[in-house]
Amino acid sequence: MNIYELINGISNGNFDEKFRMLYGFSEKAVVRARTRYLSAVEKFSKLYPECTEIRVFSASGRTEIGGNHTDHQHGCVLAAAVSLDVIAVVKQNCDRVIRIKSEGYMTDEICLDDYEVREAEKGTSAALIRGIAAKFAEIGAEVGGFDAYMTSEVLSGSGLSSSAAFEVLVATIINKLFYGDRAKAADIAKIGQFAENVYFGKQSGLMDQMVCAAGGFVSIDFADPNEPEISNVDFDFEKAGYSVCITDTKGSHADLSDEYSAVSAEMKQVAKALGHSVLREADEKEFYARLPELRSSCSDRAILRAAHFFGENARAVEEAKALSKGDTEQFFELVNESGTSSAELLQNLYSCGSPHAQQIPLAIMLSKRFLGGVGAVRVHGGGFAGTIQAFVPNYLTAEYAKEMERVFGIGSCYVLTIRSVGGYELVL
Repeated sequence: MNIYELINGISNGNFDEKFRMLYGFSEKAVVRARTRYLSAVEKFSKLYPECTEIRVFSASGRTEIGGNHTDHQHGCVLAAAVSLDVIAVVKQNCDRVIRIKSEGYMTDEICLDDYEVREAEKGTSAALIRGIAAKFAEIGAEVGGFDAYMTSEVLSGSGLSSSAAFEVLVATIINKLFYGDRAKAADIAKIGQFAENVYFGKQSGLMDQMVCAAGGFVSIDFADPNEPEISNVDFDFEKAGYSVCITDTKGSHADLSDEYSAVSAEMKQVAKALGHSVLREADEKEFYARLPELRSSCSDRAILRAAHFFGENARAVEEAKALSKGDTEQFFELVNESGTSSAELLQNLYSCGSPHAQQIPLAIMLSKRFLGGVGAVRVHGGGFAGTIQAFVPNYLTAEYAKEMERVFGIGSCYVLTIRSVGGYELVL
């Protein structure tokens, strides 16, 4: 579309319905979206002052709702796309070069004549871009060059999956510009995962990319991790009168790799003792019947974490069913049970290496005290440091955010809505 049409359309409210779909129905959210998009267009124009024809894209972050540390055991997960997103203003070029300027970072330039994996590039956004372009070329896309300015609200380390949002955004741009929009949400997710695994060098699962690509509530069964069963869950939290609040407790993620790795390693140790490679293959009744024997080869913590898996895997399925029926009371009960299990069995609320730093338990205690039995609260994401998740009635969200930010700092609490679409292009 013409850049002036976009500016006038935003200023005149022609995109307001789309903004409500992406960011929630409050007037504050719409006004904020207008300002943000106009700012992105202005910054793009400074980079490319001669450009008049542009396209605008968005990809959401995601929040894990249920299934804490179940996916790596081929379990079930319930997650949802959220209103925090990455947006891009884009123009095609004739250079066979992809240039992406992300706000606050240097420009990445990827020449499309070279799709080889570069060891020196691993761990960078450039690696993700190259990998996504390479996979599209492999499946038959005539990938061409484009220039983009991106700005993100999906903060790194927030537990909202900033890398998956970036991957889905880049893949959506290429899909729309050079592949005739033929790649579906599952394809986009797998392309992002491929880039992250092969080019970026991180062996991630498919959950984050799938949710960011599909939008809405997504129930995923990883019994076959290469072909997970994916289904959308139809529920509107905003209409039900609740918001999802994510609080960043400002705990450091540094030196937590061993803590994260220990969770999956200990669960697999129990699975192996039961004669399987992952806990999803094991029988829960057999697990409890053989506890005395298991204690001879597995630590008590490993056994407790395995017990968490069995309960949490079933809860993720029940949470999806509760939402499908519109039973928020049952859903919140299950979420609170998940939080208790994470604290008592999974034990991922703080690091054993820094037992005096307990920001997540502190935030959960404050949340429960404030909510007084309504809604629900639990650890969010991998745990040990980082974020908590609370389901808060809309009439309490402003005061809840104020209370969290009183303790953890201004801007630490994100009041989110669930977004119904994943990778998305804004058109008039």
